Amino acid sequence: MNKKKLLLILIDTLSFIGIYFFCGISLYIFSDTEFDGLSALALNALILYAFIFAARLACRIYLNIWRYASTSAYLKIMLADAIGGAAGIGISHVFGFNRLIVLNALTVMAYLIFTLANRFAYRKLRDMGKENSSSNKINVAIVGAGKIGMLLAKELSFNVNSKYKPYCFIDSDTHKAGSVVAGIKVYPENENIIEQLKKMPVQEIFIALPKLNKEELQRIYDFYQKANLKIKIYDLPVALLHDRIENEKFRLREIKIEDLLFRDSIDVDTETLRSYYEGKTVLVTGGGGSIGSEICKQIAKYSPKKLIILDIYENNAYTLEQTLKTRYGSSLDFCVEIASVRDKQRLEAIFAAYRPDVVFHAAAHKHVPLMEHSSTEAIKNNVAGTYNTADMAEKYGVKKFILISTDKAVNPTNIMGASKRMCEMIVQCRTNSKTSFVAVRFGNVLGSNGSVIPLFKEQIERGGPITLTDKRIIRYFMTIPEASQLVMHAGVLAESGELFVLDMGNPVKILDLAENMIRLSGLTPYKDIDIVEIGLRPGEKLYEELLIRSENMKKTANKKIFIEHDTPLSREEVDKKIALLMRAVDDAERGASPDAVKNAMKQTIPSYHDPDEINKDALKSNEMKLAGIK
Repeated sequence: MNKKKLLLILIDTLSFIGIYFFCGISLYIFSDTEFDGLSALALNALILYAFIFAARLACRIYLNIWRYASTSAYLKIMLADAIGGAAGIGISHVFGFNRLIVLNALTVMAYLIFTLANRFAYRKLRDMGKENSSSNKINVAIVGAGKIGMLLAKELSFNVNSKYKPYCFIDSDTHKAGSVVAGIKVYPENENIIEQLKKMPVQEIFIALPKLNKEELQRIYDFYQKANLKIKIYDLPVALLHDRIENEKFRLREIKIEDLLFRDSIDVDTETLRSYYEGKTVLVTGGGGSIGSEICKQIAKYSPKKLIILDIYENNAYTLEQTLKTRYGSSLDFCVEIASVRDKQRLEAIFAAYRPDVVFHAAAHKHVPLMEHSSTEAIKNNVAGTYNTADMAEKYGVKKFILISTDKAVNPTNIMGASKRMCEMIVQCRTNSKTSFVAVRFGNVLGSNGSVIPLFKEQIERGGPITLTDKRIIRYFMTIPEASQLVMHAGVLAESGELFVLDMGNPVKILDLAENMIRLSGLTPYKDIDIVEIGLRPGEKLYEELLIRSENMKKTANKKIFIEHDTPLSREEVDKKIALLMRAVDDAERGASPDAVKNAMKQTIPSYHDPDEINKDALKSNEMKLAGIK
């Protein structure tokens, strides 16, 4: 028990002694009550206080923090003192202190009143001190006048370090409108509230509602952003639901763009992942990249026998190494190998040394414009690198090989997407292997290196403008943890040659994304930050095509994950395509036409088209219609 609790017990003990003897003296003076001497009075007092104190301990009275105490805490004091007092009076009677019953009853009542009064006074004094220091605080409106909103209001009011002051509640429950919760007025959430907010001395809006899905949060955000106020969300600690607020801190944070995706998170059974990956040796190529590093972090949770992080870029690998060391210390057996998937000899040494059970192949060049310019590098790293890694997986008895692919592999219009489609073919053709090969295809990953989110953030911080290649452009999005969990789950489900795809919901307009990011920064689009078009980049499509083709899809145990049934090519056919591509790479590097690789790619990937062929009819596509582009 800490010093503050011990001090409170001491104060209560001294208070009881003072009240007991004050009541005794009063009875002696004003009612001519006869007592049996000081020793009898002292023993009676000891018995009475012992039972009251024991009852308070049993009711955990001294575990409360009184500046946060609820009504139930005060009721517990009353209950404890009633039980303890009654027991103490009864025992005093057994000891023969019959003439002290009135004194005992009077003392119990006075002691209870004094205890309640000093707790209330303590809270009032603290509140007065906060009121005097609240003139510089930021007034906030709290959306949600339920339990979560009330807890947030209490935390903002009582936390000495809080810079916020609750000004009002807003709630969609019409029965709460006009009432007062925790001393704060509740306004109805109706068509007038936005104009009311603009007139109030409120600077920010806090959302304090339980279990919001993406659609609900998007609706609430769209509604309240019209007030041109900064909006934050309250992530409620689970312990707060059980009134254990003394050891918890509230989690108030900015709304992230990930919160506004039109899709709920993937529901992945973590116990299934644990039971599969626990005790296995796992190798992740491209382990320092956005997806690769998250896979490594997720795998680390499930106690692998060994984790091997393979990457050519040592800076990212080093950062991940330090993160894992800090988080797990010696409890996680892992190592970092600096190597290129192009170097077959180096790969063989690594596979021979570690004999991995599972390989996640995330190493790849992924930036579309850069790969249009350096097409030979896309072929050598993506295609040849995948081929080399797959060969080593077979040679050294890897149980499962999981390739990370992309939606840009569907009817590709650029070298990067076409090279990833070739990687899928390399995986799909190995159906007769003892190694189970699988590819996982998904859309853009929020926050990954080189993605649009960090670019927009940087442009907003610079004061704009935000640059869009085309205001009509749409994309599918998912978060890095979602992508990683999907890949890992596919590894569990993999049998041989499958191509897993994710139902990612509707595509997102990049223009909407940009506008929302500006608003999330507390600014106004086109007023504070402009948005300008700069034209499509080489190889870029206005839209990525839907991943789900219902006629070719097979459901899995996870309702968000499907298997696309392609008819795989034979190994011989795939080998011929790769030989054609590598000859084109050799020709291009010897000074042949810069279109040599693109021409070879068109021969090997029949679905490969020039972007103009796709973009000219983009507005007729179902994808653009789903996104509301006309």
